[in-house]
Amino acid sequence: MSGLIRSLGYLRVEATDVDAWREFGVKVLGMVLGRGPSAEAAYLRMDDLPARIVVTPGSQDRLVASGWEVADFSSLARLAGVLEEAGLAVKPADDVDDRRVAQMISVDDPSGNRLEFFCGAALDTRPAISAYGTRFVTGDQGMGHVVLPARDDAASLRFYTEVLGFRLRDSMRLVPEHLGLPPSDQPMWMRFLGCGSRHHSVALAPIPAPSGLVHLMIETETIDDVGRAIDRCARHKAPMISTLGRHANDEMISFYVRTPSGFDIEYGYGGLTVDDRTWVARQTTAHSVWGHRFFGGGGH
Repeated sequence: MSGLIRSLGYLRVEATDVDAWREFGVKVLGMVLGRGPSAEAAYLRMDDLPARIVVTPGSQDRLVASGWEVADFSSLARLAGVLEEAGLAVKPADDVDDRRVAQMISVDDPSGNRLEFFCGAALDTRPAISAYGTRFVTGDQGMGHVVLPARDDAASLRFYTEVLGFRLRDSMRLVPEHLGLPPSDQPMWMRFLGCGSRHHSVALAPIPAPSGLVHLMIETETIDDVGRAIDRCARHKAPMISTLGRHANDEMISFYVRTPSGFDIEYGYGGLTVDDRTWVARQTTAHSVWGHRFFGGGGH
């Protein structure tokens, strides 16, 4: 078990409508447009990094990769060794300039989700000042969390915990029919995994996701930031897919909105941070304490 990964660093997204993403990222999410090597791509900033979400033009809407930060060169080399020892095909980086990192490797998880591991991220000297005053919770906690589709629970759990060193924080038993899947007498699990103080940086779920991503969670510093984002969704006709609610496990107060690429953004405030020295993994029996009514009956 490596334990070398610090946080979720970035997302790389391929999109059929990059302009729609620019408008959505700035006018709905309250992010700041950044600069990058491609004039066609959209670079969305949340903090001092040049971009937390990079959207490139393509023939389909999909998650290209999630990027995960490690501390330094030696940590990245140790992680590469752990992955190779586990028999995984580690791909060396050939586009670190595009990623604006010093070094990078990539690997696919058991469900085919592309993971990039990097160190030495460049910082942008220009402050990322939102037009709406929105401030995001990043820093040591990274950019938020992702929920990735996972077909094989046992293989995925083994990979993320035993190879990558994530810690299991919670599990949630799912009802297949609620996910649009055939009834089954076998339990289906959603796993919540952490690599730092954020309750979870990745969750694995047997939820079909045509884009390769169920949702990305981003967290703001105040509940007013969340309320203003709800107002902006109405103003710009962004498709909110849930009411406001508070999750039972990480205590996040949030709502969900659909991106131009078809996956969702959970936009929240007040997420739980944990100390692994005292944390005990439990089974969460409720999705939310209150709220989070999903329009059309869906849910994550």
